[in-house]
Amino acid sequence: MSKIKVGIIGTGSISHLHIQGYLKNPDVELYALCDINEERVKAAGEKYKVSRIYTDMNEMLKLEELDAVSVCTWNSAHAPCSIAALKAGKHVICEKPMAMNAEEARAMKKAADEAGKLLMIGFVRRFGNDANIIKDYQSTDFLGDIYYAKATYLRRKGNPGGWFGDKSRSGGGPLIDLGVHVIDLTRFLMDNPKPVSVYGATFQKLFDRKNIKGGTGYCSMEKTNHDVCDVEDLATAMIRYDNGAVVSIEASFSLNIKKDEGIIELFGTKGGAKLSPELEMYTEINDYMVDVQLAAKTALDFDGLFDNEINHFVDCVKGETQCISPAEHGIEIMTILDAIYESARTGHEVIIE
Repeated sequence: MSKIKVGIIGTGSISHLHIQGYLKNPDVELYALCDINEERVKAAGEKYKVSRIYTDMNEMLKLEELDAVSVCTWNSAHAPCSIAALKAGKHVICEKPMAMNAEEARAMKKAADEAGKLLMIGFVRRFGNDANIIKDYQSTDFLGDIYYAKATYLRRKGNPGGWFGDKSRSGGGPLIDLGVHVIDLTRFLMDNPKPVSVYGATFQKLFDRKNIKGGTGYCSMEKTNHDVCDVEDLATAMIRYDNGAVVSIEASFSLNIKKDEGIIELFGTKGGAKLSPELEMYTEINDYMVDVQLAAKTALDFDGLFDNEINHFVDCVKGETQCISPAEHGIEIMTILDAIYESARTGHEVIIE
């Protein structure tokens, strides 16, 4: 079988993680690169020795031999780029969040269905070693029925700058950028129940804290001296699912806390689990409370994380496995995000039909 020829749309920071995954996969040829920033795409072409470089994605998509595409643009371009690639007959992996809203997400899936091509969403935390361990334990019902979960993804001074703080391109702040990870991961670990209602709140109090002296905080390669910051800096929500389970979410770019924090907790009828970042598990044996400590690395290992995701995408394109991060899951997450923002706007619970 000939190698799968892959193109990249958007050569910003996240694209390099996709590219590294493709370069390590023996079944892939990194075939073409595209970015509206000509200087950046030329630099990427030189770095990765790719001669086919484009500033117009439609020109790149005319390559009949191109099999698949990674969409690594800012959020507002996810839907148009993915739809164009699918209509051109290419398989697509699109970075999270899937789109700016659920309506765009549904249009993306429609394009994939009509083209008969794969649309995979880049929920990379599904491919982490920590998620795999919990899934492994849940295959034997270690936790039992997970009826409540808590997830936090908090930064003290962590607005990345660039397009991340510009709502017209990002769709929102920490909720759509960080919260999407933990909302999806908790839902994935709970076997993807259907959301039925949401109560949420967002706050725009601290913005990107340009006034802070000393220490740069979190920043990305997208940051400039002319950045817009009109997104929320803190979001919180309660999500209820059709099986009665409830999830509490907190995500921030800016918050007056001591240090950045990322914690996921799952509470089941037979046991509990906490990722902080090492995995801890709790249960009862012979009527005694027991803390379970694994003799294995349980904290999320970023080395190879995106490689796992890209390898799965390639295997799906080859028809060797079923996608565990399909478009329909992305639509559910976008539906949740839409509902949280709407609840924050109205101050009321939002029922999801």
